Formats: sequence, C-alpha cells, structure tokens
Amino acid sequence: MGQRGCKVDPMIGEVCDQHLSTPPKPSINTAVQHPHPRDETPVNAGEGNSQERRVKEKGGEVREVEESGRVQESRKRKKWWRRPSFFRAAKKQPPESSSGQGEVKDEGEKRKVAWPGRSSDDYIFSRYSISHELGKGGFGVVYEGRRLEDDLKVALKYVTKTEKTKYLSIPDHPNPLPNEIALTILANKGHSVPEIIRLLDWQDHPDHFVMVLECPTPCESLAQFTKRHGGRLDEEKARHIMTQVVYAANVCCLRRVLHRDIKPDNLLINSETSEVKLIDFGCGDILRSSAYSSYSGTAPYSPPEFHVRRKYYGRQATAWSLGVLMFVMLCGRFPKDEDLFLLKQNLWSKKGLSRECCHLLGALLREQPSRRLSLGQILSHDWFKPLQLASAS
Repeated sequence: MGQRGCKVDPMIGEVCDQHLSTPPKPSINTAVQHPHPRDETPVNAGEGNSQERRVKEKGGEVREVEESGRVQESRKRKKWWRRPSFFRAAKKQPPESSSGQGEVKDEGEKRKVAWPGRSSDDYIFSRYSISHELGKGGFGVVYEGRRLEDDLKVALKYVTKTEKTKYLSIPDHPNPLPNEIALTILANKGHSVPEIIRLLDWQDHPDHFVMVLECPTPCESLAQFTKRHGGRLDEEKARHIMTQVVYAANVCCLRRVLHRDIKPDNLLINSETSEVKLIDFGCGDILRSSAYSSYSGTAPYSPPEFHVRRKYYGRQATAWSLGVLMFVMLCGRFPKDEDLFLLKQNLWSKKGLSRECCHLLGALLREQPSRRLSLGQILSHDWFKPLQLASAS
C-alpha cells in the first residue's frame, strides 16, 4: 500500500530503487503529536537494506541513524530491530520494568525489546493495538490496528526518518512537520472529502513519525483490484474510478497540495462499493505557480517535459499522470511511443473503448503541457456524461 518502487533523480533523471530503512527504537524525547478530536467521528486507511551508526545527541541520548559506509557487526546481533518483531513487541505489551525493557519470547528466541515509550501515556502506541502488516514501501510500513478507546479500525503508518526527510511549515502549526504529515493535514483541511484519506492522529519523534489513518473495510489497492480483474478494467469501471481520482486530485490542488505520485498503488478501492481514496502524500510538495526542477515519484508517471527540459508545472504534470493512470487501467500496460504519437494525431483506438474515451486519453497525454486539459476541464469532458446523467436522474 502506497509502495513506491522507484524515484527519478532530480539531476540526471535516472530511476533508482528505494529501499525500506530499518526502524529505530522509539525515542524517549518529547514528541509532537496531533490527536484527532475525540468528539469527531472518523469515516473509516490505509504504507533497503540500510546500515546504522550510533550518534550522540543533546543530553547524552544515543540513537540509531542511517550510514552509507560499512555494515556494522552490531546490526547482525540486533535481530529485534526487524519491523514485524518491533510491532509484535508493541502488541504484546510485556510487563514493565524499571529499566524500560521487557522480555519477549518470539520464534523460540528470548530477547530484550527496548520500549521506553510504553510506560508513558503520551506515546501513540499506548492508545492503539497493533495487528498484521497491510503494506510497505519507501521508508514506511503500514499496520492494521484498533483504537483502544472505541475499537475503531485504523491503519498505523510507521516511517523512519533519514537525512533526506523533508519538513514543511503550515498554518496553525508552530513547528515544521514532516512533509507527509503536513501535506495530509492540508489535503484534509476544510470540508471532508471521502476521496482523500483522512489523518486521525499523528506523532513526530526525532528519528521517526507515526500516522494513524482511517482504514476503510473492505479495501485493497487499485493495483490489486485491477490484477483480480484480469490486469485491466472495462470502460465503465474505469470511468467510475477516474471520476473519483480526478476529483481528489483537483481538491488537493485547490488546497495547495501537489500529490505527485498518483498511481494504482496509492489508490485504495472498496471492492464492494468501488469507492476510491487517494493515499500516501510522501512524494508531494506545496503546489506553487512557478516551475519545479526536481521530481519525486514513480518514473513512468513523470511528465515528459521534466525529462526534456528538467522542469514542469504541478497541475499540468498531474493531468499527465492521470492520463497514464487511465491508460494503464484500460490497457493493462504503460503507453508506448507509438501510442503517444497516434493519440497526438487523434488516430489511436482500441477495441471495446468508445470514441470519447480515446479522445480524453489524447487530451491528457499531450506532449505539450499547455495543450493538456486542466483538472477542472477533465470532469466536464463528454466521457463522464453517462455518470453525470445517472446522478442527475
């Protein structure tokens, strides 16, 4: 869920794999947190091999961070740092000791698990139970959980910080926040939009942060949904999904949020109702009117102008990524050069697809950014009229 397989290097435009970093021990530092108001009922969320070195910070506290050099021998001994074991320790909540450590018996091996935050009511995991893993990608792992006060099903996303972790300053928050938290807050500011995942609670630590997100049931990623349907969707299903995705993308832009990684892995779909939610703002940025010169996201969805001129504009790049998403849903593959050429000439067609559908693809996947449809124009396209007529009746 929310898995990013690659990233475009901002300087050379190459694709490089991203790997999960190993989560550090929960910090005993005072955390910044933003619990969801208790009287507000949530709607129903659902996210390599790094090396470590020890760094001494203020007050003599020692924490683990990533190191690009040699693999230390100590990592081989600290098997409890593996994420599943870390969260199993949180879930089992061993008896407290004065040293802040508990002993956990796991797979026949007895080992100590550091849990300095478990005895403190302000550590976020004291308010939630942890269940199985939902997905992982980039630098985060997402687990299913329950809020203890009302048994609400949630998704808890644990993200390890690195030297590249970005921060944003946003209104109503005195301190800069991790990029993903800040953008998710902004995307939800204002009236509730069901097509955008809701942030229910969060906590920021020096070496990691945790996000508690709504968890719709049942749900799966659009990538999984499409795979179950033979690798591609019929036009009617694709139209219903695209309506919601375009609306979510447009609302984000109106709220000054550029998602920048809209793809099947970052879209949740309810298999019973086909309701869609946009998730994972980790590659995003504040939307601005000036051009961007670096791109964070998934390479096949990046706009062609970035590879040619090393710059792009947020809204036009979003329109391109929506065109790629629509093409992938309908065709089960990414568009090739010959597809783009035929779309440009309005000559592209595919058996089973309407003329309006092919025309919309051509209007989104235009090489010249200024000739693409704006986000506001997309939903007024003729391809969406059947849904508009159905809702009006």
